[in-house]
Amino acid sequence: APAVPVTVAVVRQQTVPVRLHAIGNVEAYATVGVKARVDGQIVQVNFREGQPVKKGEVLFRIDPRPYEAALRQAEANALRDRAARDQASSQEKRYQELLQKNFISKEAYAQIRTNAATAEATAKASQAALENARLNLEYCTIRSPLDGDVGRALLQAGNLVRANDPNPLVVINQVRPIYVNFGIPEQHLPEVRKHMAVGPLTVEVVPVDAQPGAPRGTLIFVDNAVDPSTGTIRLRAQFANAEAALWPGQFVNVSLRLYEQADALVVPATAVQTGPEGQYVYVIGDDMTADVRRVTVLRTDGERAIIAK
Repeated sequence: APAVPVTVAVVRQQTVPVRLHAIGNVEAYATVGVKARVDGQIVQVNFREGQPVKKGEVLFRIDPRPYEAALRQAEANALRDRAARDQASSQEKRYQELLQKNFISKEAYAQIRTNAATAEATAKASQAALENARLNLEYCTIRSPLDGDVGRALLQAGNLVRANDPNPLVVINQVRPIYVNFGIPEQHLPEVRKHMAVGPLTVEVVPVDAQPGAPRGTLIFVDNAVDPSTGTIRLRAQFANAEAALWPGQFVNVSLRLYEQADALVVPATAVQTGPEGQYVYVIGDDMTADVRRVTVLRTDGERAIIAK
């Protein structure tokens, strides 16, 4: 019979990372539902759905004309009340001089002083109303509160909006940086806490197509309680996500690197077979014949198997 070709690989002794694998869920770093703070009609929508926006960038404009008129009225009221306050204050000073000379009674001066205090309070109330009118006019221009990516606009130009409507005008997600939440069995918690106390732990998102260049982040959070229904502990990692490789709501394979194991025996995972007596590999001798060698696999790391003995 003709010889059957086989593929061989060298057993290598090298440093390999010790990892924990899990399935994670990507979460936006921050999510904001943009709402109107004044009533009015939308006259302008200044963004394209799905595009990135910067903090302070104008998203919507509400018809400002009613609020401009209200501002002018508030300015006029403030000027009128300030003039009345100055007149009452001047009168109070004159009556104070007359009281010192006993030309008027104390009751008459008390009334004048009350009038001056009332005018002062009225002027302050008018000033507060003026500032409120200015705020309302500013609220007619709705700006982005953060850097992020906008979703679908729920209202277009021409629609009427009301202040504090429960439905947002648009939702903005900040995706740079971004979070990945995942869970690990509770028996691994002491080991994670031990290595986390030494230094930051690296978390990788393993690509489905096994291509190099997996996004890397840092473990930043360990929940303060184990979920009794699943026996897992929730963890969170933060990724810079400069290339926007991760997107909110996405499910990903997560690898948490605990430490580096030195001088580990590594073979291809496909070389390990399973028989009636356990796992084994074929080892080629000096005479170019294959011998069955029983092995104990400590763990697998991607396409590599780490041999314990």
